[in-house]
Amino acid sequence: MQVGDASQSQVQSQSQGTPHGTLQGYDPNSFFCEMLRPGQPQHPTLTLLLSRLAALPIASLRHRAQEAERDLLERGITFTVYSDATAIDRILPFDLIPRVITPTEWHQIETGVIQRVRALNMFLHDIYHDRKILADKIVPAELVLKNAGYCQAMVGFNVPFNTYVHVCGTDIVRDETGTFRVLEDNARTPSGVAYVVENRHMSLSVMSDLMTSLRVRGVDEYGLRLHNAMAEIAPPGVEDPQVVVLSPGIFNSAYFEHVFLAREMGVPLVEGRDLTVEAGKVWMRTTAGLAQVHTIYRRIGDDFLDPDAFNPDSMLGVRGLIEAWRRGAVAIANAVGTGVADDKAIYAYMPRIIKYYLSEEPILQNVETRICAEPDSLAYTLDHLHELVVKPVAESGGYGLLIGPHASKAQLADFRVLLKADPANYISQPTLKLSVSPTLCEDGVRPRHVDLRPFAVTGKDTWVLPGGLTRVALRPGSLVVNSSQGGGSKDTWVLA
Repeated sequence: MQVGDASQSQVQSQSQGTPHGTLQGYDPNSFFCEMLRPGQPQHPTLTLLLSRLAALPIASLRHRAQEAERDLLERGITFTVYSDATAIDRILPFDLIPRVITPTEWHQIETGVIQRVRALNMFLHDIYHDRKILADKIVPAELVLKNAGYCQAMVGFNVPFNTYVHVCGTDIVRDETGTFRVLEDNARTPSGVAYVVENRHMSLSVMSDLMTSLRVRGVDEYGLRLHNAMAEIAPPGVEDPQVVVLSPGIFNSAYFEHVFLAREMGVPLVEGRDLTVEAGKVWMRTTAGLAQVHTIYRRIGDDFLDPDAFNPDSMLGVRGLIEAWRRGAVAIANAVGTGVADDKAIYAYMPRIIKYYLSEEPILQNVETRICAEPDSLAYTLDHLHELVVKPVAESGGYGLLIGPHASKAQLADFRVLLKADPANYISQPTLKLSVSPTLCEDGVRPRHVDLRPFAVTGKDTWVLPGGLTRVALRPGSLVVNSSQGGGSKDTWVLA
């Protein structure tokens, strides 16, 4: 059976025995639906899951959603919104209807992410050493050497296994044809993996009947894999390296995740004030005295890591840390200076970077991207502003972007001024018809746009967590999935 046959009429027919079935009236319109998959062969597990969903009363789903929300609140699974002075801590809205990825689809995603991480690490090693890719004019030198994420302290410095990006979150979307495309790379301190694991626990708690007899790959291995990678990069000769998670502290937006990661790895969660550098080594203050630290998984930006090397006013980092790192006394993940690799302008060159270092075609293609610093691209962007998505290269979290088709005339005019004033700060992309997934809304189960952030962990080799963070734009018609902009998340089921 082809999924093209699984149209709205089929969904309705499947739920005729239960007039209040969850999927009653669900219509993805012209968008590619992650559950119905028009034009693609149906997977038997998806067929079974679809029938189970269709038979589930909407009242039951709402009751389960309330249970999930209560559980999230009780367990303190929150994130912080700095821009909202009235409600800083919030739970990340969790939608109970999972997003499903077939084995064939996951193979493409997994191999594509591994390929991309390999190329990113080779690129970073090159630009901090021989700079061959710049000499060969594959990537403009000024785009790298004048990049705010480029770190002079890394020039000539070797890292274990030439791995700079130990944890990478690759944002992937699906267009109207069902094709996976990379939207951006997150190679500095990518967040969200805690929700991947917690969402699975939530599914097992409130949707266990939906999962009965389904072969879904587990996600609980992440902490072990991350700890192994952190141990691999520790200074040589250390049999039982001490790993720590370095957090800015409780007021950070991802503090819940920092606690989660330390717990999953079975290592201490520390702040800068808990560490000191003495005799060229890094030590952790404990009740029993000083204990040497061998690997730091840091969740602090470059500028705040060490007031001696970067921002002298930083109170979050550790004085002398970078010098201890350069001397080989400690390992830091992700490496300093990786921000240049996940810059949105560099992203546009990733297909060329992959071909240059690996002599391979990209397994996962980019979204078509124009760099507004280039005169022709700027002219095209200005002429088609109402059709495009325009993003600042240094922002994240969905801030500072323009979605042309959804913008008012005044917003377009204001953004045109910004573009002309600083074109190098922007890239533009076509407005994609992002795939949708059935999502519980106030008026029933409705299609909402989703993306996917798989997490890759690299020490000697790269391992990709089966699944990833599926983020969902909960507002009708919205393409912005970021939690800070009103998005939520779903459990991601990779079928075995």
